[in-house]
Amino acid sequence: MDARRIIARLRDGETPSREDLQWFAQGLADGAVSDAQAGAFAMAALLNGLSDDGRVALTLAMRDSGRVLSWDLDGPVLDKHSTGGVGDCVSLVLAPALAACGAYVPMISGRGLGHTGGTLDKLEAIPGVLTSVDEARFRQIVDRAGCAIVSATHDIAPADRRLYAIRDVTSTVESLDLITASILSKKLAAGLDGLVLDVKIGSGAFMKNMDEAKSLAEALVGTANEAGCKTAAVISDMNQPLAPSLGNALEVAASCAVLTGRDQGALLDLSATLGGVVLAGAGLAADVPAGHAAMMAAISSGEAAERFGRMIAAMGGPLRFVEDPGRFLPESTVIREIPAPCDGYISAMDGQALGMVVVDLGGGRKVEGDKIDYAVGLSDIAPLGTRVRKGQPMGRVHAARMGDAEAAVRSVQAAIQVGEVMPDVPPLIREGIG
Repeated sequence: MDARRIIARLRDGETPSREDLQWFAQGLADGAVSDAQAGAFAMAALLNGLSDDGRVALTLAMRDSGRVLSWDLDGPVLDKHSTGGVGDCVSLVLAPALAACGAYVPMISGRGLGHTGGTLDKLEAIPGVLTSVDEARFRQIVDRAGCAIVSATHDIAPADRRLYAIRDVTSTVESLDLITASILSKKLAAGLDGLVLDVKIGSGAFMKNMDEAKSLAEALVGTANEAGCKTAAVISDMNQPLAPSLGNALEVAASCAVLTGRDQGALLDLSATLGGVVLAGAGLAADVPAGHAAMMAAISSGEAAERFGRMIAAMGGPLRFVEDPGRFLPESTVIREIPAPCDGYISAMDGQALGMVVVDLGGGRKVEGDKIDYAVGLSDIAPLGTRVRKGQPMGRVHAARMGDAEAAVRSVQAAIQVGEVMPDVPPLIREGIG
């Protein structure tokens, strides 16, 4: 095998063979492929694309470049993946609710990326919680709680880790084929029986229009199913934050409010919808509506909250956390209201700008290695269509310093439009795929 020959085939519009891609992925993992060759491969893939078969072959090759888990459990192994948004803490609700419905959820998750928050960062806002665990501990937590949300070990899809870093510095992140292989190689390495994908569309998402979102959803669903994992997708709206809070500790508190029945908003709706899809696909529900009902019952009964509390304790967090999260979560020293600039209706939001407000407050990373302030963020964000009067709060800023809070108030006011006409609020669920 020769990396130059494989790159040349892709450059000339041909799809490398399955054996070629297996060799190349292993070369990414063990260093036989240089950074220059990895960058050339990524650019050729971006410009020319892979066939459907080539995308499947690359995904499986990257999955098999490291450890692939297998499970011997008395229920199906399920998971979900989101393409990223703001106020999106679905994983913290979905994983324990699925566990309460008879599934096992070994969720390998990530950290914040750009304006979107990371599930691991949110969990680590809880004192004592450790998301970096070895495989033996990972299995123990899944067995004890039915779910675990952890970081990937270095032997999970190492080819993806290498190629992802190369893509970031070679302007090839946008390749549909490489996005698909990157997402699915890590998920499939977890040994899943079923997967549901939440593809976001809107101002707070990476995909800004329906064509982009649908293309990605179809590529992900088709590739995952061809790879042997029962998969479906939901395209959901991200033109406003999913939860009314943005920021690590604040989103954990919002998740606990859903799990304990104190909030019945969009976060609950989307969690139950995604859960219904994956439960039906795994045979734990007769159809999607029955799966949705099972998720709602798991939450309303308190069983999902109990599973979440069990997971948190098993990961090193406090006992009885979910019942009183405010007792344990860090709090900001400065809280400022965000006054509406005029009378009218909240007609539009720049979700990406809202996410960057949290990053600027210290709640996300601008460069790798930045220390996160888990307490900062935004809360009580009024949803689209809310009637406000001048000076009425549209939300609150949580900051470490007064100057940061004042700057954040101005940024949020610029990101939220108030108009004279009641807007047409898009539905939360835009389309299902698969």
